[in-house]
Parts: sequence; structure tokens; C-alpha cells
Amino acid sequence: MSTYTLPAALAEIVDDFQALTEPDRLQLLLEFSRGLPALPERLLDHPELLEQVVECQSPLFLTIEQEKNPDGVAYRLFFKAPPEAPTTRGFAGVLHEGLDGLTAAEILAVPDDMPELLGLTRAITPLRMRGMTAMLGRIKRKVAAADRLLS
Repeated sequence: MSTYTLPAALAEIVDDFQALTEPDRLQLLLEFSRGLPALPERLLDHPELLEQVVECQSPLFLTIEQEKNPDGVAYRLFFKAPPEAPTTRGFAGVLHEGLDGLTAAEILAVPDDMPELLGLTRAITPLRMRGMTAMLGRIKRKVAAADRLLS
């Protein structure tokens, strides 16, 4: 699969990972971990609005919100992961930076195996890779359901 089928921001992230050696890819993942935005206050006070991704080894919660803009509806992504889970936070950071603010069509077009394109399959355990794949799947299911309600 080539990155040209991915949304521009996600394709750029994948290209950045692929340009590095495995140890440097892990460092980049840690940078994404540190860059994951905190939850907005309105979600901090309402954990019931977040959905746990149980496939992740560390506790990870996410939600989406619709945002109307001149071009239609964009989807905003929100994640909650503990600081002591840098791999999980890093994966969430990649998905946040690569997908936040996109349309339903753009998000739903991302291939389910996109996490494998990061080149981390030998450096990260299969269970952790499964967690990132599950995060992407959960985002896509939530976006698809929300988009159906708009139709």
C-alpha cells in the first residue's frame, strides 16, 4: 500500500516513520505520546462520554465530536491515555494528528491495516499493534455511525 491513498497529514506521518530506523521510529512514537492533547474540560467532567478501547493493553478511552464548517462536517477526535503508557499514547497521538478535523469520507477511507505502515511491527509487541488497529477501527465505527445519523 502506498501513502498516497491516505489523508495528507496521515501520509506525512507514515512517511516520517518509514524514513527512520527502528530505534528512531520508537523515539518518534514517544514524541507523538508527549504531543497528545489533553482532554477538554467538558470531557474531563464526563467520563461516560468516552468509550474504552478494551483491545489496548493500557487503558485508552476515546470519543469523537462533529464540527460543522463551511465545507460540511468534520470530526474531532479526543483521547485519554495515562502518561505511563507511552506506546498507547503515541498511537493515539498519531491518529489524532493524522485524522482530527477530517470528514467522514476521509476517515472511513483509511485502510484498516494503516498501523502496519508505521514500520513498528518488529519493535512493538503484536498485542500493542492490535491495540492501535482497534483504536482506528473504533474511530471508524463511531464516525460511520455518526455520519449515518446526519443522512
